[in-house]
Amino acid sequence: MPSLSQFAAFGLASLVFILIPGPSVLFALGRALTAGRREAVLAVGGNALGQFGQVLAVAIGLGALVAASTVAFSVVKLVGAAYVIYLGVQAIRHRADARAALDGGEVTRTTAWGAIRTGMIVGATNPKTIVFHLAFLPQFIDTSAPAVPQILLLGAIFSAMAFACDSGWVVAASRAKAWFARKPKRLDGLGAGGGVIMIGLGATMATASHGA
Repeated sequence: MPSLSQFAAFGLASLVFILIPGPSVLFALGRALTAGRREAVLAVGGNALGQFGQVLAVAIGLGALVAASTVAFSVVKLVGAAYVIYLGVQAIRHRADARAALDGGEVTRTTAWGAIRTGMIVGATNPKTIVFHLAFLPQFIDTSAPAVPQILLLGAIFSAMAFACDSGWVVAASRAKAWFARKPKRLDGLGAGGGVIMIGLGATMATASHGA
């Protein structure tokens, strides 16, 4: 298994990577602003599970295939980007839902599984983390021991760290949402803003370079 120094180095590298604004952070902010804290936390949890799915792929060699194939990589990132853009468009279309709820109207809620599934799709198709797992995980394993269990362990640690950090973004965004809620009409702009963030995220994912 990795040594304590390898664990420490991996933890530091992972923290820096997670804290740099990217698809996962923007996804967490967008869901918090458009769907609320509960659904956003569930989506962030799904995102972490989706990222761990990438770790499984790396562990069995599928990740290497995706990274080596321009076509496969492009398909993965474009599917994820299209889905996130779709979520952003839906957020803009339904930007009055939050205000309707404050006014006593009915708003269709996403089920817990629906929120988790949304996050899993985004996490599993995030090209930034595919490349990270491929590039960094092998550097922190003990080459004298089986690689697969170590990769899975490090991937689980990374996913847990990502969930904790992204949940913090959700809480911060939720508090900002409460401030806007003092005047219900502000929520229209808030929902639209969250949708724009998610559309921007989708565009970022779609234009991510193969080697980034």
